Amino acid sequence: MKRNIVIATVAAAALIGGGTATAFAVGGDDDSAASRSSVQLKDHDRKDDDRGDDDGKDDDRDDAAENTAEAKAAKVTAADAIKAALADTKGTAVSAELDDEDGGLVWDVDILNGKTWHSVEVDPGTGKVLGSWTEKDDDGDDAADAARVNSALKGATISAADAAKAGADKGTVTSVDLDDDGTATAWNVETTGAKGAESEYNVDLKTGKVTADHSDDQDDNDNDNDGSDD
Repeated sequence: MKRNIVIATVAAAALIGGGTATAFAVGGDDDSAASRSSVQLKDHDRKDDDRGDDDGKDDDRDDAAENTAEAKAAKVTAADAIKAALADTKGTAVSAELDDEDGGLVWDVDILNGKTWHSVEVDPGTGKVLGSWTEKDDDGDDAADAARVNSALKGATISAADAAKAGADKGTVTSVDLDDDGTATAWNVETTGAKGAESEYNVDLKTGKVTADHSDDQDDNDNDNDGSDD
């Protein structure tokens, strides 16, 4: 349940001095944090050209190469990124995602403290916090989102960091996310394998049991079946 933001202001003194940049934010997207990350992907690591494909095979190979490059470039694990974010901002980590922002990688960690949402960006090369922002509730649904998350996590014994550690046995964890549903019973963990293949797993909120998530496979099959009548 990633919550995208736009940086409204950044503390210039913190950037110059190498410290943590803190700002308030509103809803949207922004790529400015990429220039602050120590991990910058080379152009050949990002296969975003306009070549034709062979029944999608070229796209699949390009995606796998990009996934592999990002996974290898992130020296800081998802669990460690969450730990760094929580050291900067108090609350409960709800998600962490390895983002490619205009060629630069960052760990984007969402933290919920009561009814207030925070987004913390962590450098995947150094583990340092690049910035932390409190989100402004423009559409009035933050309180409802917070209530759903708090309900889902009530009684949970497995944290987002725990889920990331559990998922690491399956590959390089690139995303940890709580289902955007008040009845969620597991963390959703995305991993990248040695050859760039992406997989998803569920980590039970109370037991920590790891199981394969086949929901996307079912969605793909449903979409294929819907398109067969065209």
